Formats: sequence, structure tokens, C-alpha cells
Amino acid sequence: MTKKELFLELGMPSQKGISRWVSVLEFVGKYKQLQLGNGGSWCRANSSLAKQYIVEFDKSKTNGNSIDRIRLSGFNNKKILNQNIRKDIKDFYKTQNCVMLGVNGNSENTKIEIDHKAGRKDDHRLSNLAAQKIADFQPLSKAANDIKRQICKKCKETNRRWSAKNIKGNPYDFYVGDENYSEELGCKGCYQYDPVEYRKVIVRKISELSANEAVEQVFKKLYPEETE
Repeated sequence: MTKKELFLELGMPSQKGISRWVSVLEFVGKYKQLQLGNGGSWCRANSSLAKQYIVEFDKSKTNGNSIDRIRLSGFNNKKILNQNIRKDIKDFYKTQNCVMLGVNGNSENTKIEIDHKAGRKDDHRLSNLAAQKIADFQPLSKAANDIKRQICKKCKETNRRWSAKNIKGNPYDFYVGDENYSEELGCKGCYQYDPVEYRKVIVRKISELSANEAVEQVFKKLYPEETE
């Protein structure tokens, strides 16, 4: 049985697609495959389960941000965009290091996942494999990708973008735009969207700032009377 079939057997959804709350404590024995240590890929927004049903999560039963219970609350009538990634793009990135953490390992959290840079995943162009570009994606370790997924989810809920200053030492919040999400920029400018581009743009900004400051200091030294 697939993981989807296992959960449906546990949840027993009605003809309207509504199931009971299923505790993660029930993921034992025959249902051990459903344990969420793998990030819950079988119940994510792009999973076959979520394409058919509205999946709800309850995190209120224990401390922290872990999922305690899962249920289905009806059939999903929304059109889900294709999130598959073309093979040559996967092959290009799979041997590269995570652009956030600089790792590419064999452990669960360090394995590389090919990430859609735009966390909202609402670009119809990217649903067309032929139209996908290497620059639309980036290599992230599973740990970094899981964190980014939560950050992007919050941005979508609030339309407030995540500041790069949350990472100590980053001198600018965004490399383009501000905290307000706009259709014009989309995700562009956010550190999570492209940390490599963030670093390149910020290095240029700091270099230009330093150069301008140096010119002013030299001018003041050579012509002090003109700066009084």
C-alpha cells in the first residue's frame, strides 16, 4: 500500500472527504511508514493526498512546532500546479552544496533537495517542464528547505517578507524591495529566494558605499577649507 492509502485506511474519510483526527501516535506497526521524520512528504501541499483532499494539521497538543494530528476536511477542488522538476535541472544541482548551509551529505538533514526559489509556487510557467530554467531553482539541504518552507508559508499568510537580518551579520534586510510582498517583485529580493544573489548584491552595495566614503575622506583631507 502507498502512504496515501495507509492514511486513508486510518482516517476513514466519509463520502464528503472528511476524516477523523488521526494522531501521529497511531503511526506504528503497519502504519510506521507514515511517521513524519521524513518531513511528512506524503501529506505536503504537493502530495497526491493534498491534491485530492484538504489536509489539516493540529500542533496544539504538545510543545513546539511538531504536528500532533492530521485530518481531511473535504475534497480539494483547487487546481494544483505541477511542481515536477525537469531531470536535467535535478542532475545539474544534485551534486552541488546547499546554498544556505554549504553541505551535501548522506544524513537525512544534509541530503540535497532541489528547491523552487519562489516559495509560493504559483508561477504557471514553472508547471511547464519545457519552460523551466536552471535559474528558477537552487540546491538546499533538507534542513534548510524545511525551514524555508515555513518562512514562505508565513509570508504568504501575512504578505510580510522575511528579513535577512534574522541571520546575524547580514547588513541589509533585502537585496531588492522591502518587507512588503508585491506582485511586481514577487519573491525576488528575499534572502530565502536567492541567498547567492543576496550576497553578490550586498557585496556590491558595500563596495560602492566604501568607495564613496573613501572619496569624501580624501577630498576633505586635500581640500579641508572647502569642507568647513
